[in-house]
Amino acid sequence: MAKLLSSWYKDQSLPESYIFPPDERPGKYLVPTCNTLPVIDLGDNRNDLVHQILMASQEFGLFQVVGHGVPLKLMSETMTVFKEFFEMPAEDKASLTVYSDDPRSCKLVTSSLDYEGDKIHVWRDVLRHPCHPLQDCINFWPQKPTNYREVVAACSIEVKKLGLRILELLCEGLGIESGYLEGKLSEDLEVGVNYYPPCPDPSLTLGIPTHIDPDLLTILLQDDVGGLQLLKDGEWVGVEPLPNAFVVNIGYLLQVISNKMLKGVEHRAVTNSSDARISAVFCMNPTGDSIIEPAKSLVTATNPPVCRAFGFKEYMDSFYSMYGNADLALQPFKLEC
Repeated sequence: MAKLLSSWYKDQSLPESYIFPPDERPGKYLVPTCNTLPVIDLGDNRNDLVHQILMASQEFGLFQVVGHGVPLKLMSETMTVFKEFFEMPAEDKASLTVYSDDPRSCKLVTSSLDYEGDKIHVWRDVLRHPCHPLQDCINFWPQKPTNYREVVAACSIEVKKLGLRILELLCEGLGIESGYLEGKLSEDLEVGVNYYPPCPDPSLTLGIPTHIDPDLLTILLQDDVGGLQLLKDGEWVGVEPLPNAFVVNIGYLLQVISNKMLKGVEHRAVTNSSDARISAVFCMNPTGDSIIEPAKSLVTATNPPVCRAFGFKEYMDSFYSMYGNADLALQPFKLEC
């Protein structure tokens, strides 16, 4: 098991294994902030919300939400407990770095789950664990800080409710039946907490490489240190962290179910040389035995299905075999039109 990045990053210059190929590096130039990225107040009129969320999901594949109903105190407590976790001494986190194949287990790794197999390492430590069913997995979560389980459980419940609300608004906007995206298609929830220490040369490496989320819907809670960037019209633009907001990403599976009426967006996380950054990624996923296919009401003679029906587990096996490329993972299931 590789040593956590947070335990040695101050000791040396950027190791060669973290240096990306020239065409994948963020470089030294300043990426502009995306001033047109939608910020949607979920307290608005429902009809307006349906339109705003649908338009944002079609044009950007990513938007921010405020007025979401998640208690602001709970959001703050959640980010505090994540920060406290990563600031604990290494010995207090050691048990979590031991690999377990129990799907309920909590995993703390550096770079990725396959550090030894990675061609290039990314500049982060990440804590991952399932949040559903809560009663089955909570006892595998960190015991320190002492309020970790209580706070993160409460937050995961609220995030799941928020995600289901957004999915229902999308159903209405797409014109598919109410509740279509509930149940098995969105039952599972997992959190990945990313810790990005200050980096000796942010121009050469990334915190997370360019990708589209392979899940149904991603809800991001982050601190006030910027780092998220999305690819818009062939150019990288930054996503400015907003107080008390969540970032919502359309996942690749939702692109499939909507028969490409919605789009997942390519994005990445960059580092900086002065401030540590923390982001918590809540991923909503189908259950392992779920069948994914374009919604039948969105398939017509002029808009044929983008792919055949496939199992979620089958897709994720393809995703990992394609080194985390969501688009390539779908190739075995695409139809010739």
